[in-house]
Amino acid sequence: MSDSQRPLSAAIAASVGLAALAAAMGIGRFAFTPLFPLMQEQFGISLAQGAWLATANYLGYLVGSVASFVLTPNAGRSARWGLLVVACSTLAMGSTESLSWWFALRLLAGIASAFVLVGVSAWALVQLTSQQRAGLTGFVFSGVGLGICFAGLVTLVAASHGLGPADAWFSLGVVAAGVAVIAWRPLAIGTQVESARESFRPPLDRSAWILVGCYGAFGFGYIIPATFIPAVARSLVNDPRVFGWSWPLFGLAAAISTIAVAAIFRLAAPRKVAGWSLVVMAVGVLVPIVHLSLAALAISAVCVGGTFMVMTMAGVQEARRIAQGSATKLVSAMTGAFAVGQFAGPILVSAGKSPAQALIVPSLLAVALLLISACVLLLRRAGPPASDSAWKKDLTSSSQ
Repeated sequence: MSDSQRPLSAAIAASVGLAALAAAMGIGRFAFTPLFPLMQEQFGISLAQGAWLATANYLGYLVGSVASFVLTPNAGRSARWGLLVVACSTLAMGSTESLSWWFALRLLAGIASAFVLVGVSAWALVQLTSQQRAGLTGFVFSGVGLGICFAGLVTLVAASHGLGPADAWFSLGVVAAGVAVIAWRPLAIGTQVESARESFRPPLDRSAWILVGCYGAFGFGYIIPATFIPAVARSLVNDPRVFGWSWPLFGLAAAISTIAVAAIFRLAAPRKVAGWSLVVMAVGVLVPIVHLSLAALAISAVCVGGTFMVMTMAGVQEARRIAQGSATKLVSAMTGAFAVGQFAGPILVSAGKSPAQALIVPSLLAVALLLISACVLLLRRAGPPASDSAWKKDLTSSSQ
């Protein structure tokens, strides 16, 4: 039996998925957020320039998700090469001070991280459901929050010891490279089964496109606090030992939330979980607009950080429920809509004349879109796709 045909244990598959998402998303997608205040201090980057650097990553995420939707590549192979590109582009961020190069590297990291998210989501679901351990899905998606928390702590240590952003980029790049090496062989296992599932790709129906639309609104709704919480905290207290904790708190909330929700609400409909998570997220976006303080930013970090990966996890589970075969194509479409939404957020922020004005209007729009999407998910009755019984069987067996 070849290596690619030997089954992985559920624990190993979940651990590999966790590490891969931590590297691709926590570092490849979100490391710029905690590092932005340090780059402001050392290189004098403006809020508008920071918004454009963030947009480069979001644009890359959009390109990668659209490519995944059109090409539907092998999940394991997509994840492996994506992890390698994330590691290389992160290492390269610390070797230049050129705004143009930073833009190109963040664009590349965004493309790669989209391939990893789509690939790892599909790969992990196949691995875990085949062993009746779908309950470990929350553990896998907690990797994003752990990666965010880790990137924030690395930045906090660097800032507290007088190190520059280049040192933090190098450190994160080394960790991402280590994950790519460790995950390389496991991600090649089980791809024959997954490829057979991918051979059946039904067209997306109305329920699928409604989910895609809500997921796009989610992308716009979360991105403003997810991008600018540390920068706003820095504007209130210019001490990295204080404002630097906002991003680790955001990541820790994301990591804990997916595990807790998967355990407590394992039999709840994913659509309902997604809807209520958007309500809590809307509260988190609104609080700093109503009253700007460090306490308000902490509440925002917990509310948004504690729901954005729950929404991602529930969205993937709902996609699997809706899809009458593999959910990879629907997840790719959702990721593309998400990328469009988050792409628009920093652009609106960059148009503001002052930091306060730049954040207020986009944040209020985000709150409105989140609440509308929540109502759609919570009030609309779901149809009975063919995979509905399989989804319930997965959840029931995972609790045995």
